[in-house]
Amino acid sequence: MEPRHLLPLGIVAIVWGTTWYVIKTQIGVVPVEWSVAYRFLTAGAIMFGAAILMKRRLRYDWRAHLFFLGVGLFQFAGNFSFVYQASRYVTSGLIAVAFALLIVPNAILARLIFGHRVTARFVLGAVLGICGVALLFRQELLALEGSPGLVFGLGATILAVLCASAANVMQAAPFVRSYSMIGMLAWAMLYGAGIDVAIAWALRGPPVIESTPLYLGGVAYLAIFASAIAFLLYFNVIRQIGPAKAAYSGVVVPFVAMAISTLLEGYVWTSAAVLGGILTLGGLVVAISARS
Repeated sequence: MEPRHLLPLGIVAIVWGTTWYVIKTQIGVVPVEWSVAYRFLTAGAIMFGAAILMKRRLRYDWRAHLFFLGVGLFQFAGNFSFVYQASRYVTSGLIAVAFALLIVPNAILARLIFGHRVTARFVLGAVLGICGVALLFRQELLALEGSPGLVFGLGATILAVLCASAANVMQAAPFVRSYSMIGMLAWAMLYGAGIDVAIAWALRGPPVIESTPLYLGGVAYLAIFASAIAFLLYFNVIRQIGPAKAAYSGVVVPFVAMAISTLLEGYVWTSAAVLGGILTLGGLVVAISARS
């Protein structure tokens, strides 16, 4: 981790920390499946436009397109479909905290696939982080114990994290460096959006749109800042320092999201939640400071 990596990761953390609340504006009149599709259709169009203007490569062989399809499937279809579904049942701040633990599956998959080593210190930090997340979820678990909606929300969150991790680790493959980042994201978002549209049409029928400034503004914010810009920065850092270290941004994201959740969603901090936040932060810092 070098100083030049901190600025893009800081931008990503702040942007993604705000998106959890913005996603709430996408749930209501429009089925969540169509909201996900609109987000990545817009983001993909932006990336194609940027690639053309910047004269970046857009022609690739079938092997590259197979890789782009995989990224689209895991990151821009599976991950966000589960996130939007989870947002219907659990608070945005708690989903963000769960995503702070992305560093754990990132490191495990990087070890299994690319041989990246995991130290005892990293394992200790991961355990502390998991305990912290459990305490942060404690209030909601007790309040809605036995609720099918809560179980579904937590399950969807876990699946979203696993999908995101798969897409993250794919960026660490050595051959990926030969692909233009903008070109790769353009195709991956297009493929992901295509899958999103197919899912939305199959489950919810023809497209539905809410032509209000709040909804359309949310789509624009999520497509431009949280997708096109943030993923361009984040995936580029993964290529440079690996998926585990890049997950450093996850340390900041939950606290940005929790602050917004506290102000706008009425999240109440208990002593267990405060302790959980401390453990989560401490555990992730320990894990990240471990030598690779």
